[in-house]
Amino acid sequence: MNIAYAKMSKSEDLDLILAEVATKLKSDGFKLCGVVQVNTDREDCHRCDMDVQVLPDGPVIRISQSLGKDAKGCRLDPDALERAVMEVTDRLSTDTDVLILNKFGKHEADGRGFRDLIAKAVDLDVIVVTGVNAMNQDAFLTFSGDMAMLLPPDPKAMVKWVRERV
Repeated sequence: MNIAYAKMSKSEDLDLILAEVATKLKSDGFKLCGVVQVNTDREDCHRCDMDVQVLPDGPVIRISQSLGKDAKGCRLDPDALERAVMEVTDRLSTDTDVLILNKFGKHEADGRGFRDLIAKAVDLDVIVVTGVNAMNQDAFLTFSGDMAMLLPPDPKAMVKWVRERV
């Protein structure tokens, strides 16, 4: 199994956990690729701005769009997400140890986003670590088949799992 995923009801907590995993693995010398999400609170809105940091040293890309103060719809900017996908695609290689993705979300469940990149990483024997929410878990499990392992949302457990495979 080269794919690990964690799930939590609050995606913000999982974002912090995956960022911590990335920081630890990078400091240990692992060659990383992927994105971690960084949320920034906004004073003028009850919803945060969503940015992704392209690993290991790429740009920060704002993947949310402002739909207005009281908007309730999906704020994901699909063009920005695809830009992030392209940035990561340009960095993924046979030298990569670990692909970390903030989540397998709706776009991936629908066959877009980082989905093809996950498949490419598996083909290259690159370890994949991601987050999954309850809404997209069935699609993720259908996509990953028997290659995915559920890990506790704990940075130490996730780092240990990676170390055992690289």
